[in-house]
Amino acid sequence: MAENPRTEVSELLLKWGCGDQEALNQLMPLVYDELRRMARRYLRQERPEHTLQTTALVHEAYLKLIDQKRHDLQNRMHFFAITAQMMRRILVDYARGHQARRRGGACFKLSLDDVTEVAVGKNPDLIMLDDALSALSIMDPQQGRVVELRVFGGLTVEETAKVLKISPRTVKREWGMARAWLHRQMNRQ
Repeated sequence: MAENPRTEVSELLLKWGCGDQEALNQLMPLVYDELRRMARRYLRQERPEHTLQTTALVHEAYLKLIDQKRHDLQNRMHFFAITAQMMRRILVDYARGHQARRRGGACFKLSLDDVTEVAVGKNPDLIMLDDALSALSIMDPQQGRVVELRVFGGLTVEETAKVLKISPRTVKREWGMARAWLHRQMNRQ
């Protein structure tokens, strides 16, 4: 009988964390399709003329992942949460580069309508959202992680709770407070 792919991913992550590079080679085919779906979801929300393609975003995230010195990924959900964070950073870096090239011109937009409405009536600018999320993370690191996992990682309340090792009720409470705070921040700007 074939092993459960979710269990296999978690086992490979543990082996890779212990220094087994072959585990990473076995891991990537198991998670590649999900990473492409995640990247495609992000890129659908970008400006139409965005030059970064789905495969390139996945590969850049992969390169950042293998460059990490610590590999303490606990399970499949944690892996996807970290990878989502890397994709977010890559897209923010591209946005900052695009903005710098255009000397303050229009930045691309990020739609959060599937997850939350941070700014009523408009799509928040990715750089503005990143700045607000960074400020929130300094003020309340747990709320920052909840937003990051829910919005950028696409995790459910239950999955976020497992990754952060807190209760789903706490995730819901932190999520509500973080959304309200981000809403105020985004509307001020």
